[in-house]
Amino acid sequence: MTLAQPTTQLPITNYQSPFLSACKREPVDVTPVWFMRQAGRYMPEYRAIREKYSLLEICYHPELAAEVTLQPVRALGVDAAILFADILLPAIPLGVGLEFAKGEGPVLQNPVRTMDDVKNLRPVNPDSDLGYVMDAIRLLRGTLRHGSAQASNGVPLIGFCGAPFTVASYLIEGGSSREFLKTKTMMYSAPEVWHALMERLSVVLSDYLVAQIRAGVQAVQVFDSWVGALSPSDYEAFVLPYSQKVLTAAKNEGVPVIHFGTNTTTLLPLMKRAGGDVIGLDWRIPLDDGWKLLGDDVAVQGNLDPAVLFAPRDEIKKRVHDILRRAAGKPGHIFNLGHGILQNTPVDNVKIVVDLVHEYMER
Repeated sequence: MTLAQPTTQLPITNYQSPFLSACKREPVDVTPVWFMRQAGRYMPEYRAIREKYSLLEICYHPELAAEVTLQPVRALGVDAAILFADILLPAIPLGVGLEFAKGEGPVLQNPVRTMDDVKNLRPVNPDSDLGYVMDAIRLLRGTLRHGSAQASNGVPLIGFCGAPFTVASYLIEGGSSREFLKTKTMMYSAPEVWHALMERLSVVLSDYLVAQIRAGVQAVQVFDSWVGALSPSDYEAFVLPYSQKVLTAAKNEGVPVIHFGTNTTTLLPLMKRAGGDVIGLDWRIPLDDGWKLLGDDVAVQGNLDPAVLFAPRDEIKKRVHDILRRAAGKPGHIFNLGHGILQNTPVDNVKIVVDLVHEYMER
């Protein structure tokens, strides 16, 4: 298959990226803003591509992945691009039989439930087994015409991976879950299997994230989307050491690291201990309260409820300004949602948020 290269070259501007500066808790002229799941099915440009290609086909073809990554940068004026990929891509070379069933999300034909299942997981070399991801990164860096990670011109590129707990939950459950019953049952009833799986995943995900950084991403985010299902004691015993391993591996490569989870108010101090230059806050805790809980020695990202993007403009403005007021202009705030953009979100409302954040002046 021959695919066209992305053609839009974004302009070079001689300024320090506000996103990268905020990650390092440096002062910025305007609060940087980007959105989780900013490239995706709410955008008509993306839906047009999905009419021809499946999600995995887009990921497998660097030109398509790069094009989809660039779509919201062009349309919205966000301050960072996040690579279009899926957190379960590393599961494919592991040999669990990942498929994306239409309307049902990920389905794993070979879930991991026993020690033999863990031992049967295949070795993963990110540069060869996931080389298409690295190719997309290199293509994007060329298209975005970035400089160095320390003094980038233009729009920085964020790479990412799933956190060990979230990836493990998919492998154990065989797909998405609300109760995580099989996952917790393994933790409590077969801890030796759990720890063996988490150790294996922490290595695979660390290698994957490091490969992305060396391919050219300028910041990374570790998505622990479902870790809010755990109590603090379970997080500390069963998750923290493995998340810490992944976050530390990325940090050692010298780029900013964002640590994200949802429904994690009770876990925030432990997440900070696990690592990350930036900690994600969802909408369940006011931003100033969450930041106070974490301390001023870490940056924060968040924390608008994605459902607010369906509200009238005046309500959106009120909610956006409230978050910015709570941030109080302190260095280290990156505006984002508390989770990803929802399907059918009006694109105009997403653009409204970008403009409101960029236009806001502390009163």
